[in-house]
Amino acid sequence: MPNLLETGRIINTHGVHGEVKLEPWADSPDFLKRFSRLYLPDMPYRVLSCRTHGRFCIVALEGVNTVEDAMKLKNRPVFVDRAEANLPEGSFFIADILGFDVYDLRTARVIGKLGEVLELPAGNVYRVDGPVETLIPARPEFTRGVDFDSKTLTVETIPGMGDEE
Repeated sequence: MPNLLETGRIINTHGVHGEVKLEPWADSPDFLKRFSRLYLPDMPYRVLSCRTHGRFCIVALEGVNTVEDAMKLKNRPVFVDRAEANLPEGSFFIADILGFDVYDLRTARVIGKLGEVLELPAGNVYRVDGPVETLIPARPEFTRGVDFDSKTLTVETIPGMGDEE
């Protein structure tokens, strides 16, 4: 079995020929267009077609030919093979940094662990779980680097951002 990465969820059917509407968990729905195979918890499916529809993907999967077939896949997570992802240099998957220590350059200490990356309309926000829950915009002004060897996300907060009271 390949090394899988959860990349979305089938949220509904689409049309009468078994297509599914997939909510991608990527920077762009176009990310999923490059994969020839998608994995659901029970089995892999060959992708016959994938097109974007707003922030969603409409996908035709081999063996899913009717609305009834597609309905059985509703609310199921979708995975891709990491080996096929080919991310640009300096990019990473959110799932790969969850649980990393978050080191703050301003306070010169670890302020907690990365618990979640909130995907908000204005941009992503890191939720750091520590003595004080801290929300840090995932922007270059605050993010200084990611070290996968030491499993550390380095940030630089501003006064008042997550300070213990």
